[in-house]
Amino acid sequence: MRLTIEHRTRYRYAPAARYVTQSLKLTPSLCDGQRIIDWSITAENCAITSEFIDGYGDTVSTLTCNGPIDEVEIVVHGLIETVDMAGVLSGHREKASPQVFLRSTAMTKPSAAIRKLAISATKSVGANASLLESAHALAKAVRDEIDYVPGSTHAHTTAADALAAGQGVCQDHAHVLLAAARLIDIPARYVSGYLFADSDGVPHEAAHAWAELYINGIGWIGFDPANRCCPTDFYVRLGSGLDARDASPIRGIHSGGADEDLDVTVIVAQSQQ
Repeated sequence: MRLTIEHRTRYRYAPAARYVTQSLKLTPSLCDGQRIIDWSITAENCAITSEFIDGYGDTVSTLTCNGPIDEVEIVVHGLIETVDMAGVLSGHREKASPQVFLRSTAMTKPSAAIRKLAISATKSVGANASLLESAHALAKAVRDEIDYVPGSTHAHTTAADALAAGQGVCQDHAHVLLAAARLIDIPARYVSGYLFADSDGVPHEAAHAWAELYINGIGWIGFDPANRCCPTDFYVRLGSGLDARDASPIRGIHSGGADEDLDVTVIVAQSQQ
């Protein structure tokens, strides 16, 4: 499938910022399941430089802008070809050991309820189940316990809070799955990217997130609890991390400009060749 992507992120500062610097993970991953045909990242009056591949295998670049500046708009335009790999991440070169992703974070700290979910899900597939079967059971259990309700949580909602509330968005589903998988010694990481449509074919015009779990003998496999599936050719992978903050497509700081207002729009469409 060929997908076109337009992703605009606008920051407004009041008063004007003196200096802005951002770390960008806005380039699709280099792997067997996707091929970049055309891709650009621009920001008027800003410099985007120092591109490198980090230890996770993700492409990172740096944005800098000298003020005074009251607005920064980062614009991504791209065309990418994707292949359905049944969720398996193949051909992705990275230096970090999967064991790195057994570490918990403040966003993914397991609660007693998450521990109970992990135990219950693994028991449901039996003592002789493979790790892959357990991983699928965990993803199903997370979605069964957390309804998809847009706007019900925020960027700082933890996995424990989302499960307690019983509702959330893709970030929350991913965080709970990470916490539960790590409890049973399955390395798990957060993935940011784009989604053309959900599992029912309904257009999805927003950035998306899911999880990847490391299964010995297979490697990293994606699980999207929010849509009850593994990533297909509808998905575009950008980058990964220990949680949403670590995998964020845009992270940074600014000097001056006491108030920051953020507006994000993402449009993913199928290319007509």
